[in-house]
Amino acid sequence: MTSLVAVFIGGGLGALSRFFLGKIALNLYDGVFPLGTFFANLISCIVVALVVFIFSDAKWINEQVKLFLIVGFCGGLSTFSTFSLETFELLKNGHFNWAILNLSISILLCLGIIYTVYKKGLV
Repeated sequence: MTSLVAVFIGGGLGALSRFFLGKIALNLYDGVFPLGTFFANLISCIVVALVVFIFSDAKWINEQVKLFLIVGFCGGLSTFSTFSLETFELLKNGHFNWAILNLSISILLCLGIIYTVYKKGLV
């Protein structure tokens, strides 16, 4: 039961964070690039990489904390479905360059973040 609660609370906090990040991005940026989702996915990759590769041996990281942070919070914060829909909308509306940029930098930066934290141990 504790695992379910950890995922539930983490997921709610992650989803709320994504919601507010999206609102902030819309207030600060008026372009067509889906900046809120982009930053939500980047932040999620940073958190996952830190938990898995840097803090995995820390005493405060137990299975419940991992479930809370990785499955719950990062699961609620990051969003492949919204990323896909927004990229499709860019394509549908003729913003091909923005769609390609969204695909390429999102995937490359997210993988790059995880690789960098894994390989270099940067915090």
